[in-house]
Amino acid sequence: MALSRWWDLAIAGCVLVVAVIVWSSDPEPAQIVDVVVSCLVLVVGWIAAGRRAYEGDARAAVFTLVLIAVSGALVSAYPVLAIFQCVAYPAVWMLSLNTRRAVIANIGVAAAVAIGFCVSVGTSLPALGQTAVTIALSLGGSLALGFWITRIARLSEERRGLLETLTAAQDELALLHRDAGVTSERERLARELHDTIAQSLAGLVLLGQRSRRELAAGTLTDGTLELIESGARDALAETRSLVAGSAPVELNAGIVAALTRLGERFTRETGIEVTCTSTVDPAAALGRDTEVVLLRCAQEGLANVRKHAGASTARLELTVDADAATMHVIDDGRGFDPDAAPSGFGLSGLKDRLALVGGSISVDGTTGATTLTARLPLVGATA
Repeated sequence: MALSRWWDLAIAGCVLVVAVIVWSSDPEPAQIVDVVVSCLVLVVGWIAAGRRAYEGDARAAVFTLVLIAVSGALVSAYPVLAIFQCVAYPAVWMLSLNTRRAVIANIGVAAAVAIGFCVSVGTSLPALGQTAVTIALSLGGSLALGFWITRIARLSEERRGLLETLTAAQDELALLHRDAGVTSERERLARELHDTIAQSLAGLVLLGQRSRRELAAGTLTDGTLELIESGARDALAETRSLVAGSAPVELNAGIVAALTRLGERFTRETGIEVTCTSTVDPAAALGRDTEVVLLRCAQEGLANVRKHAGASTARLELTVDADAATMHVIDDGRGFDPDAAPSGFGLSGLKDRLALVGGSISVDGTTGATTLTARLPLVGATA
């Protein structure tokens, strides 16, 4: 990147300080010429190359040579102008492509200043000693400060890289979370569709088949048509509720009443006698989410009875104590092997739904006493 505009002020200030020092002394004409030419070279070099120099750019190398030459020329005119090193050393660090070139440029400035001292103060032993001490202190300080700043810059660059990596990882994680959220919502919607609309439509299909048989036999009654209409209305209500964002559950009167209505409707639709029993601890607090899951378990259990069991009776048994709520769906049908691969989404979807609330499901496929058991730990209870 281009050098900061603060360097414009640094170069201008340096020229001003040099002018003040020379003006306050009693310069000889040769010294004035030396200083004026050096300052002109510095300003022209800065405008032509240094001000627009980039690291590694050829203009940076040109201005580095200008700094080295001006450093030596100013000190050869006035030893006190060695103060120009305060600008020269930082500038060559800024202009260098790497640390190695910066060190070489620093040595170049030090050598030019040393030559300038030899010209201005002579080469006597005391003068050489003074020159050596001055050059050693200035060069050593420049190198120490340059290495320190370079290390800070390198660490800052590494931290910037780590921050960019962390930001990219966070963005990727957020994307994964969004994808996971979309997948979870799709699974939730699939469970809701299966537990509500799909079951209602399955009931309507069976009622439609029943109506056709009754129509062919001339025994079609208004009760069958009423069941079809009622089932269609329920499916419509369920669809609207899903569109609104929540599946419908008739729990205004509590879970026991909802199970009773579910059993009565199932009996009317299928002819399978359903009995409902419940044992609820008055001290137990059932939240609405728990009641929804229990009702879904009962719905799924009865749906399996309708589709697979060939049963004549079924029972819904709800037990709620201080620790957990347990739902049993029992039928006297043909039974099945619970270890066999599932043929549909029902039980696996129900297992996922229960897992979301810390519950569990088990199935006993004994012929004549097939039992689906769902257990949900209550909030605050030790399951």
